[in-house]
Amino acid sequence: MRRMMIGMSQERLGDALGLTFQQVQKYEKGTNRIGASRLHQIASILGVQVEFFYEGAPQAEGAPPVVSDGLSETPTPPYVADFLSTTDGLHLMRAFMKVRDPKVRKRVVELVEALAGDDEEQPAEELEAIEAVR
Repeated sequence: MRRMMIGMSQERLGDALGLTFQQVQKYEKGTNRIGASRLHQIASILGVQVEFFYEGAPQAEGAPPVVSDGLSETPTPPYVADFLSTTDGLHLMRAFMKVRDPKVRKRVVELVEALAGDDEEQPAEELEAIEAVR
């Protein structure tokens, strides 16, 4: 997901790691295991913390959940990672980031909200926070 978010090809990541793109494919598909040092190297190349790759992983009882965007100290809600791990989510995010006009961005958000009919499903605190920003 992170590799695609930054527009890096499997070949380019492989070159940076000294591997073939086929080996990168095997890592991504889970065919081959990734050792700790290799994972650290991949995280460094992709500009994230190692914890980024553990988001959503099963946790031991009583352990705090690992939820991070790998870029900042602010935790990322799990639904964001779920959304960005889909092809549609990634394409939508990339296209949205290209829209520079804040008014147009706001209208796009309003359009998606209207299409989703999501107003009733959002908690009251979230709706208030959204309205406060507007």
